[in-house]
Amino acid sequence: MKRIPSLLLVLAFAAGATRLAAAPQPSDELLGRLPAIFAAAEKQYEHLLTLAAGDPNIPRRFQDNKLVTVKPEDWTSGHFPGALWYLYDYTRNPKWRQVAEDYTRRLERIRHFTGNHDIGFMLYCSYGNELRLTGNPAAKAVLLDGCAAAVKRFDPKVGAIMSWNPRADKQWQYPVIIDNMMNLELLMWGSKNGGGEVYRDVALTHADKTNANQYRPDASSWHVVSYDPATGQPARKNTHQGFSDDSAWARGQSWGLYGFTMMYRETGRKEYLARAVAVADFLTGHPRLPADKVPYWDYDAPEIPNAPRDASAGSIMASALIELSTHVGGPKGAAYLAVARQQLLTLASPAFTAQPGANGGFVLMNSVGHLPAKTEISVPINYADYYYLEALLRYRAKVSGTK
Repeated sequence: MKRIPSLLLVLAFAAGATRLAAAPQPSDELLGRLPAIFAAAEKQYEHLLTLAAGDPNIPRRFQDNKLVTVKPEDWTSGHFPGALWYLYDYTRNPKWRQVAEDYTRRLERIRHFTGNHDIGFMLYCSYGNELRLTGNPAAKAVLLDGCAAAVKRFDPKVGAIMSWNPRADKQWQYPVIIDNMMNLELLMWGSKNGGGEVYRDVALTHADKTNANQYRPDASSWHVVSYDPATGQPARKNTHQGFSDDSAWARGQSWGLYGFTMMYRETGRKEYLARAVAVADFLTGHPRLPADKVPYWDYDAPEIPNAPRDASAGSIMASALIELSTHVGGPKGAAYLAVARQQLLTLASPAFTAQPGANGGFVLMNSVGHLPAKTEISVPINYADYYYLEALLRYRAKVSGTK
């Protein structure tokens, strides 16, 4: 008889444990909002496509109540078809695949383009996502042609891919910009998919050169380093699209964070992880990063807190931090993920997400393209949407394991 109370205790404990297991666990706010966020994005892009109907070019921004489109040779041309591929990735709705294929095909003519370094942006965001989601062998062929074009701008003596063409007015003989880290992903892909080691070697050499010369001691980066092509040594350092040569232009910092995180993923080289971590710590701990974590257009803009915010810098940074959190792990990785979560929640708020039917159909408002040149200030831009949707998909994969 003495055993009965003990048995009852065991049964009671088991029943309580079952109730706890069955009870709803605390939900992730951002994860729970994803269906609504993507549904709203679908409606926006349906509206955008209506505005773009009949135009053979690629939507880039909406400004002064007008949709502005660009030719395939524009550096942003791959971001709009890439965003369409992300809508298909999330929804698996054939209509998004069809329209993504349409806009991707519009870029086929630039598969051999050598006018700048941006063929990685142009082709990997478009054809790269097509290949990932459909396995279309024609997409692979275009990407390999793009790799061959990209390395034509590489000079072994300098050890980097020339980003822009020389400019006498800026005293740039061989300009290399931090943005160019983003184009190395195409080359790393190409080296593993029939292109041989030359593409990997170029990417590694460029990344090493950037790591050595583009960064200041505090882990912020210059935008442009111009090299002397005769010696391969830095001749001039500028921050062309930022507040000043010594300032931390926000989108440039995000490009570098994303690029070195990607290069660590592709190579496992510790120096690339160390650079990504240093940049992430500089940005996430910056005293002028707003509490909602979406940066001002430049971390040193003198008009802070009244300076324009840059949704594009925030979305690129969020996407990079989510990936970096998987490589770092532990408390630091959790901290990076928490910043990215806050950035995405802020971007999903009315402060940055457009009302239905507004904003020319783009999802995000308030990006900054080139403030010193007085162009694209506080407007929607296609690459902000691209990296925002990418970051949301990465977040879902990280938190729920859904791919």
